[in-house]
Amino acid sequence: MNVLLRAAFVLCWSSGFIGAKLGAGSATAVTILMWRFLPLALVLGAVSLARGAWRGLTARDVARQSAIGLLSQSGYLLTVYYAIQLGVSSGTTALIDGVQPLVAGALAGPVLRQYVSPRQWLGLCLGLGGVVLVTTADAAARTGVAWWAYLIPFLGMLSLVAATFLEGRSRTTVAPDAAMTTHCLTSALVFTALATGTGAARPPAEPSFWAAIAWLVALSTFGGYGLYWILLRRSGVTEVNTLMFLMAPVTAVWGALMFHEPFGVRTAVGLCVALAAVALVHRADKHADRGGAAGGTAAGRGTGTGKGRGPRRGREPRHPHAGRPVTAPAGRRAP
Repeated sequence: MNVLLRAAFVLCWSSGFIGAKLGAGSATAVTILMWRFLPLALVLGAVSLARGAWRGLTARDVARQSAIGLLSQSGYLLTVYYAIQLGVSSGTTALIDGVQPLVAGALAGPVLRQYVSPRQWLGLCLGLGGVVLVTTADAAARTGVAWWAYLIPFLGMLSLVAATFLEGRSRTTVAPDAAMTTHCLTSALVFTALATGTGAARPPAEPSFWAAIAWLVALSTFGGYGLYWILLRRSGVTEVNTLMFLMAPVTAVWGALMFHEPFGVRTAVGLCVALAAVALVHRADKHADRGGAAGGTAAGRGTGTGKGRGPRRGREPRHPHAGRPVTAPAGRRAP
């Protein structure tokens, strides 16, 4: 059963990139995002109010969660959808997004004063090398796509990193439903304002648009997020974060089969290099965890899985997609 749940989770989470590609043929990025989040935010907001999800939170707590949602969801998704709208392949976008935990782990040392091992630095360099291979292969195979379009997913990835550190410095534990609803409400406001301001609020009449919206809400939001929470309770943060790195190859193959996106030898090699980087960092994390457990302290733990040291009591940074969660402490994750 766990194997089936893991497979369904990877497919549902990867579907966010495919759904963005589906919608890009009939509407702009802000139109898709507005109609993805506006109905969802209204439903989640009503349910959260009825359940008293925000009870006990201060205005500062809600403001912090709104800022995290603005970075990890609004900023991230807008760059992903816009890059795909410009012609960047879904697989390349997913891979650039997938190196976020490696970048966050490398920056955790100077920013959060957490230990980063040489093996983790090597994994980061290897992962970035894989991204360069896939990105250059995609750019060479796709004519008519501006070179700067490939920089846009990097902006989204950096937005995720910023959200990771903002959340990592928080001292208040926020219930998952309150965090998720706050993030979705923030995104609904941002995308509705952008769509209205640019004259793109009116949805197109094409059935393909509403099919893409249904795809994104059902598969990406409820399927991806729902299975995320189930697996988090069953398997823990580390295993779920490891599954996140399967999104790039799955999305690349899916995009090649469904949209005939380029998938040549260089793309395959780049994906393998990126997965090797993940395996290297994950192995370093497990080794550091064993060392920390043996010493009875969190000192010396790596940050690739988000396990930190110091006054945050083992807080684990979080990672969102297509609303994807930023790597964060269990029980405090955002979509």
